[in-house]
Amino acid sequence: MPRWRAQAFLAAISLASAQTFPNSTTPPTNGSSSPLNNADSPPFYPSPWIEGLGDWGEAYAKAQAFVSQLTLLEKVNITTGTGWQSDHCVGNVGSVPRLGFDSICMQDSPLGIRFADYVSAFPAGGTIAAAWDRGEWYRRGYQMGQEHRAKGVDVQLGPVVGPLGRNPKGGRNWEGFSPDPYLSGIAVADTVRGIQDAGVVACTKHYIMNEQEHFRSPGNFEGSFVDAISSNLDDKTLHELYLWPFADAVRAGTGAIMCSYNKINNSQGCQNSYLQNYILKGELGFQGFIMSDWDAQHSGVASTFAGLDMTMPGDTDFNSGLSFWGPNLTLSIINGTVPEWRLDDAATRIMAAYYYVGRDTASVPVNFDSWSRDTYGYANFYAKTGYGLINQHVDVRFDHFRSIRRTAAMSTVLLKNNGVLPLKGTEKWTAVFGNDATENAYGPNGCPDRGCDNGTLAMGWGSGTADFPYLVTPLEAIKSTVGQNGGVVQSVTDNWAYSQIQQMAKEASVSIVFVNADSGEGYITVDGNMGDRNNLTLWQDGDALIRNVSANCNNTIVVIHSVGPVLVNSFYQSPNVSAILWAGLPGQESGNAIADILYGRYNPGGKLPFTFGSDAAEYGPDLIYEPTAGSESPQDNFEEGVFIDYRAFDQKNITPVYEFGFGLSYTTFSYSNIKVTKVPAGEYTPTTGQSKAAPTLGNSSTDPAQYQWPSNFTYVNTFIYPYLNSTDLRTASQDPEYGLNYTWPAGATDSTPQARIGAGGAPGGNPQLWDVLFTVEATITNNGTLPGDEVVQLYVSLGGEDDPKVVLRGFDRLSIQPGQSATFHADITRRDVSNWDVAAQNWVITDAAKTVYVGASSRKLPLSAALDTSDYR
Repeated sequence: MPRWRAQAFLAAISLASAQTFPNSTTPPTNGSSSPLNNADSPPFYPSPWIEGLGDWGEAYAKAQAFVSQLTLLEKVNITTGTGWQSDHCVGNVGSVPRLGFDSICMQDSPLGIRFADYVSAFPAGGTIAAAWDRGEWYRRGYQMGQEHRAKGVDVQLGPVVGPLGRNPKGGRNWEGFSPDPYLSGIAVADTVRGIQDAGVVACTKHYIMNEQEHFRSPGNFEGSFVDAISSNLDDKTLHELYLWPFADAVRAGTGAIMCSYNKINNSQGCQNSYLQNYILKGELGFQGFIMSDWDAQHSGVASTFAGLDMTMPGDTDFNSGLSFWGPNLTLSIINGTVPEWRLDDAATRIMAAYYYVGRDTASVPVNFDSWSRDTYGYANFYAKTGYGLINQHVDVRFDHFRSIRRTAAMSTVLLKNNGVLPLKGTEKWTAVFGNDATENAYGPNGCPDRGCDNGTLAMGWGSGTADFPYLVTPLEAIKSTVGQNGGVVQSVTDNWAYSQIQQMAKEASVSIVFVNADSGEGYITVDGNMGDRNNLTLWQDGDALIRNVSANCNNTIVVIHSVGPVLVNSFYQSPNVSAILWAGLPGQESGNAIADILYGRYNPGGKLPFTFGSDAAEYGPDLIYEPTAGSESPQDNFEEGVFIDYRAFDQKNITPVYEFGFGLSYTTFSYSNIKVTKVPAGEYTPTTGQSKAAPTLGNSSTDPAQYQWPSNFTYVNTFIYPYLNSTDLRTASQDPEYGLNYTWPAGATDSTPQARIGAGGAPGGNPQLWDVLFTVEATITNNGTLPGDEVVQLYVSLGGEDDPKVVLRGFDRLSIQPGQSATFHADITRRDVSNWDVAAQNWVITDAAKTVYVGASSRKLPLSAALDTSDYR
């Protein structure tokens, strides 16, 4: 049996045999007795069908009307990708020419448009998170959606909340927002709303537990086959940490969710029936469609039953010309293996998302090509057929550079300032150091998918990138500012030119040092880092660069461009290092944004969305860089539970270098007058009742003669079609064991009404979780002489023995004039003060004493008050 066919059946059998999902109420201890070792994920069938919950009713009705018109082949076409490099976008499904419906176009990335010209390069998610500003998150999403829409893209492959950021060395953390689920949840919800208000479907990814790049997919490692890593976790950790922001994305209406490469509790992500059917479509009430990551589908029938709705890019492997779906999905319907209602549901979910964001009125034809920048070329790049106009070079940037610059400045975090900032621009001699201050010699897009660390770092590497239309470097922005004032600017941008660096530092009145640390997706290795970072140190000899400058200049400013936390032990306490800024991955306006901060055109107000520690071990379990002995899949046991980032530092009583939520300003703020008001709300009631029966929107013929290749059809090589190649089903299947009695999961074909899930009931979960139980207010005063922004943060102590010391549950960015005060306001919802009860399989408010704190960071919380939750239990 061909390997790709064998996987389709064996995966279904293994899913049927899975039994348990760890339901420990406390994080397990390290050791062989851990309940997470070789964890299983329980089967859950059938895959719930869309019902038009929440505000999806109108889109659902339109989708049903459309799908009801489709033939079986057309429904298979809409759900199956056409194959890698077979069409213009990184992913396309088949079209329905009979109804004038073009192929749906899926395109990266979460910070702009990948593989296209005349587009913007926005700040990365993990950078804009530092703005702590809902309006900026929405605006960035909307502007990205505008650009995707104008290029003809239907589905933007972003935003990202998986990885969440369990370990700061995770290669793709920068694509997401923050290791805090609340901060990530608000950021992803606002981004989803922005993208979809612009008329493009947002695809929130990667669902779920895709927390490292090493071993994310099956493959060879040092000459031996290693299966995909299994992220093993308990039910409490799933709900209280990693699932939290996905629930926010679903509640915000995300039209698509991408399932991940890895296994979760030893069940492949894109065929994990518990996580896709029970949790996502059931408990969270997700109304859109689940799309596979590229090459993350490893089965046919098993993934269909487990809730997958669209396969990307459609082939079993890039350019293989074979598909787990396509003709095999057609075959599985007409031979009765898969009921037609499951295919109807998949197609309806896809079309509902299409209508939900208004693609029927917002859609424009695709006007670019992912595989060539030439104006004329092949429409089917890999097959080299269909020569014609492929790129119209449409400029879709509008005036987005303005908000990109402002947002990058808003996201810059001032970590240290001995009174030297802001600079005046009239300093006698400004010296700039570091290759991070200047150009990549190959140009800003000279390394494919940004797969190098040459020049200033403004985004990480991998599929989460976009081409820069330009990249303003820090050096040219500083030159522009100082030059206008007649000052002197000199630079050394070779980090290893030690003697020249030391000499210039001695002459300078102010030295500005630029350093960085990079990471990205695992298919690219940069300086020995296979996607994930090998450590948390600065790259390009950055520590030595800072040492060489600061030893010779007592006014040294350090600017860090990085994908996340870095170790600053060697310099942050040095008296000669007078200021430190974290500028993240700021996008195309990088230099202008940092110059705006350095020279006081913008008062920094960003706060860290993660923790700076002094040792990588402080963050908890390391990434897995080597295969696990005795296991085909590396076993990654999430034994720390919910204790990641600042929660881990608090649990272990470790003092961070710069804590989560920390950030300075050129002015100062004080906090006073906390006030808590209790809001009347009823008791929490689990959702009850049953769904409707699964609708069947078609009754297709079982005659294989109806699904053969059309006469005089022009076949495009490796393009995935829905047609069968024979009227004999065994021959059409290409499976010599076709017809054997396989055991399919119990309930997989059941179309009868299903019981509602108590924690569900609407998109995002039980609607009562968002009941407001308390309002909190506090007075914030600007005590300085400059107007500035203060990110006010609200934390809650849930009070249980197994709970973190505090968890973020509210924030607002306030702009306050000098000598003036502003009122901070935040709502605390039922969800905010609840814990997940693994026995009840629902959210509960425990009887532990709960306290609310308000302050400037997770470690600076001057205001507090008790929360009386007794009436809500």
